[in-house]
Amino acid sequence: MRIGIRAHDMAYAPIEDLIPRVHEQGFHCMHLALKKSIKEYSTGVEAMTPGLAMHLKEICNDNKVDVAVLGCYLNLCNPNPVKHAEIVEKYKAHIRFASILGCAVVGTETGAVNEEYKYEEANHSEEALECFIENLRPIVKYAEQFGVIFAIEPVWKHIVNTVERARRVLDEINSPNLQIIFDPVNLLYPGNIKDQDEIIKKGFELLGKDIAVVHCKDFIDEGKEVDLKSVAAGKGGPDGKGGLNYPLLLKLIKEHKPYVHCTLENTVPENAVETREFMENLYASL
Repeated sequence: MRIGIRAHDMAYAPIEDLIPRVHEQGFHCMHLALKKSIKEYSTGVEAMTPGLAMHLKEICNDNKVDVAVLGCYLNLCNPNPVKHAEIVEKYKAHIRFASILGCAVVGTETGAVNEEYKYEEANHSEEALECFIENLRPIVKYAEQFGVIFAIEPVWKHIVNTVERARRVLDEINSPNLQIIFDPVNLLYPGNIKDQDEIIKKGFELLGKDIAVVHCKDFIDEGKEVDLKSVAAGKGGPDGKGGLNYPLLLKLIKEHKPYVHCTLENTVPENAVETREFMENLYASL
């Protein structure tokens, strides 16, 4: 298991200083969302040149840090045709950039049927899923040309909201360049947290061979209808002792994907190292 962190969850610093800090804090990799992590210069499509990719690659190599995921979390089902066209171009730019950066995975969630990218019941409709699959096809085809994995992250509030729907997307696209970012907490909401063990097991059963990256965080149920509060791994539950069944998740990782990139989410600078150590110690004990 190669544990990483989202670069934008680190204390802000210019990227030339931030990447060394990722290594100094004991992380092997990072999830890099350019716009969120780099504030000192432009990271728009026009700035995503081979030169910038090589610059970042050199810093990562010098500090023994992998870019596990190049994040581009945009709405592929945005109903506004002008915005949708812009989104497609941004995805293509990230795929080209990843191929030069040496990052195997461009990651995304699966969108919503509205411009606001928010939850509504229609996100879970058959029509929404068909729209997503149709809009995803050319992006995956583009990724194939550059040898990059395009990985979708199922989220309960979005269009691909279950393990079964994720499996259907994989089967219908049928490309080795389409894989999964598996985040168990993202598949939970207050109505199904009692079923989390089954969901985790089913994730490995149905999606296991296609899981490229695992995202690791925890949750607190605050009694809301559709939302759980996301917190650092091991910090969830009503008593702060962990809401997600991490022994089960890490056992399955150890059995089936021992060197998978596992990137922490919802850490803060004050607890990032502690969270990494929690994960490492639990993993070693299994």
